[in-house]
Amino acid sequence: MSTLAAVDGSLSSIGYGLGAIGPGIGVGIVFAAYIQSTARQPESAGLTRTYMFLGFVLVEALALLGLALAFVFQKG
Repeated sequence: MSTLAAVDGSLSSIGYGLGAIGPGIGVGIVFAAYIQSTARQPESAGLTRTYMFLGFVLVEALALLGLALAFVFQKG
């Protein structure tokens, strides 16, 4: 039986690529919520900006954690 398609290389990079979809969606939701709250109540933009950056940092930390784990668990 012949091989039709072979996957060579690190499969963890494919896993990270799929895992990066979640943080990408999360960043979009965080910024969309900030824009909507600022449009509804412009005087609270300074207060909600802090929460926007906090949410952004937490979501991006998950993406960076996934990147680090992709390198940790790759097979030699």
